[in-house]
Amino acid sequence: MTTAAQQAMLDKVKTKVGFIAALDQSGGSTPKALKLYGVNEDAYANDDEMFACVHAMRTRIVTSPAFDGERVLGAILFENTLDREVEGKSSAHYLWQVKHVVPFLKVDKGLEDEANGVQLMKAMPELDALLSKAVAQDVFGTKMRSVVKLANATGIDAVVEQQFTVGKQILGHGLVPIIEPEVDINSPEKAEAEALLKAAILRHLDALDDDQLVMLKVTLPEQVDFYADCISHPNVLKVVALSGGYSRDVANKRLSENKGMIASFSRALTESLSFQQSDDEFNADLDKAIQGIYDASAS
Repeated sequence: MTTAAQQAMLDKVKTKVGFIAALDQSGGSTPKALKLYGVNEDAYANDDEMFACVHAMRTRIVTSPAFDGERVLGAILFENTLDREVEGKSSAHYLWQVKHVVPFLKVDKGLEDEANGVQLMKAMPELDALLSKAVAQDVFGTKMRSVVKLANATGIDAVVEQQFTVGKQILGHGLVPIIEPEVDINSPEKAEAEALLKAAILRHLDALDDDQLVMLKVTLPEQVDFYADCISHPNVLKVVALSGGYSRDVANKRLSENKGMIASFSRALTESLSFQQSDDEFNADLDKAIQGIYDASAS
């Protein structure tokens, strides 16, 4: 990536108001995402056709006039999307060069089975090759997800340790990692898990070098402004919130109460969109969704 492009993306993420669109459903979550969009499983015969369908959905979103760099800071892509084109450009180049939306890449390979109240990320033996491909496509940063289900200190420490270890590998390629230890919104110990999680995150943030910048992606917390000390941490570029299964209205309300936190929504962004809509209907609904999420992020 040219230094000028990287610096322009860094400046945008650091200084501009907006949110990050999570368009990174991978193999396991794609059928559900397509079904919510009105494309049932009988519409595709194999994985190739399924990924073509979801790329068509994502292309419709990012090429919409409603999807603009004034309100959308960035977008997270799945590797399969990175390998495809939008209007004759690679997906990442289209986002930045045409829409001025900063491209991120989901790099995790899914989750291990639950142990100690958490799900760690599966091993990523080919991560360096994927990161090199991301750099070649002018991607700015990455995203990787773990899940916390219970307030188990051993499990939560393991999640955060793994996230930051992989994060440093990503930083070594000149990319900005989004550290994402999601707390399940249905956890019976959600507030307690968030307390343990934040303490572990802050310990790891304090151990970073001055020039190691990361982003955090967290579940909307039970306590308002709970992540304020993460937002103000000198090693944190942005703290973004996942919708996590909350409806858009609930997610926007919770987000608007947390000063300095912005959205990185997936289902809450696309919940009203459908394949059957006319382009005018689709663009109007997307515009309304984007404006609502932007407003909640800016508050």
